[in-house]
Amino acid sequence: MLPNKIELVLVTGMSGAGRTTAARALEDLGWFVVDNLPPRLLPQLVASVAESGSTHRVAVVIDVRGGSNFDELPDEITELRAAGNDVRILFLEASNEILVRRFESNRRPHPLQGGGRVLTGLDSERAMLSDLRGQADLVVDTGSLNVHDLRRKIEAAFRIDENVALRATVMSFGFKYGVPVDADLVADMRFLPNPYWVPELREFNGRDAGVSDYVTSQPAAREFLDRYAELLDLV
Repeated sequence: MLPNKIELVLVTGMSGAGRTTAARALEDLGWFVVDNLPPRLLPQLVASVAESGSTHRVAVVIDVRGGSNFDELPDEITELRAAGNDVRILFLEASNEILVRRFESNRRPHPLQGGGRVLTGLDSERAMLSDLRGQADLVVDTGSLNVHDLRRKIEAAFRIDENVALRATVMSFGFKYGVPVDADLVADMRFLPNPYWVPELREFNGRDAGVSDYVTSQPAAREFLDRYAELLDLV
């Protein structure tokens, strides 16, 4: 990819096939995500992002909600690629049976059904998307996938850096004040000897070396930390 050019993923496909889930997964991976952009605005978006230099990875959700503008998409893709941008197309689909079931469970109309049936809208949409599907770099059938399965597929295909470190915040708290509402993992350490009951340590806290040395020197603490580290490696 040329300097100042953009890595662009176009997220498209059938309504109800998981475009929103895919877009959220890409956003969590660090992509700049734009939803329901008219195809004619793609060049301006790419130029603006390239000029700002804030990111060079952009994901755009484009679908038949754009109406007649959708027909302009192939030409816009050709122009962007000719300018040196890396453009990939992610196409999401599922069988009509699966999609009808999803629309019925959500009680939402298909964008193309008008006053007719959901199935009629799906057939029209599939016909409109047939050429774009043929150009897709990755086609994912989500019929047998749940939200987590789809996210894993997106992460495997579009992860920016395999070496991104896990971000973790470690904090202590008193159970009498309640568990922190944003805690994902809670370890109850009350089985360890409490330094509060050591007279010379009572006026200090866990940020003081004497307290931390006392706790970590306990055999039970060392064994727990080793085993807990193994658990974290597993998850």
